[in-house]
Amino acid sequence: MDPVVLHIVGQDSPRKMEESKANSRQGKAFNFLHCFISHDFLSPEVWRAAVAELLGTAVLVFVLDTIVISSYQTKTETPNLVISFFIVITLTILLLATFPISGGHINPAITFSAVLVGVISPSRAIVYVSAQCAGAVLGALALKAVVSSSIEQAFSLGGCTVSVIAGAVSVGVTTGQALILEIICTFVLLFASVWIAFDDRQAKAMGLLQVCSIIGGVAGVLVFVSSTVTATKGYAGAGMNPARCLGAAVVRGGQLWNSLWVFWAGPAIACLLFYVYVKIVRDLPPWTDVLSRNGLP
Repeated sequence: MDPVVLHIVGQDSPRKMEESKANSRQGKAFNFLHCFISHDFLSPEVWRAAVAELLGTAVLVFVLDTIVISSYQTKTETPNLVISFFIVITLTILLLATFPISGGHINPAITFSAVLVGVISPSRAIVYVSAQCAGAVLGALALKAVVSSSIEQAFSLGGCTVSVIAGAVSVGVTTGQALILEIICTFVLLFASVWIAFDDRQAKAMGLLQVCSIIGGVAGVLVFVSSTVTATKGYAGAGMNPARCLGAAVVRGGQLWNSLWVFWAGPAIACLLFYVYVKIVRDLPPWTDVLSRNGLP
């Protein structure tokens, strides 16, 4: 068809169509690069938040790994219950300390899910996760500096274990079991508690203390459930925090490093599932509208 006729009938000429496609491709490439090359990398506010994430994660790793070692070293009858109780207290305090500055992530799984649902930008997430991983390594190094080599070896520096070597026998769960538990527990953490923090209406209605307490409580319960349901020594329970597992693995290595992928892949899959759930829920009308349409009180 002649270009003049195309213009008359309201269509673009072949040349204009090609130019439009090229501009569209350039726009998409620009938008993709803009997600990762943004002003966030140069923002002092972002780097202040990153420092909070680094320190918060370092303290979290040091305290939680110390609690794990102490609980098993003292031969408590229910070490998983003691660990879970102190996780609730520790996590709640750290969230209260970091939330006003950075949003209180101190966990790559939280940061990844925040990116997926649009709470933070990808560039901010890169800064956060880098700070969290660095903080986890610093926390593990600090713990290694204050414990004896025999305790470090006996308790794997309090890190995330799927199984341990007892003599010549491997004791623990399979990688498949650990991966499934990691996916389920991380998803429940996001679904039952973190989503409250992402929702401004619920967060404001409940208040900071209540939101942080709920997140800490849910995390503690999940650690207790995951370490109890298997009833197997050698398995440390669901990590739900890839950075915490990375810190001990980098410092200690060995068996911790071999199974590290489970504690990263599980939360990543859980975050994607959580994103799908959020997309579905966002497209649904509020439950009050559904009730009113059906004539229900």
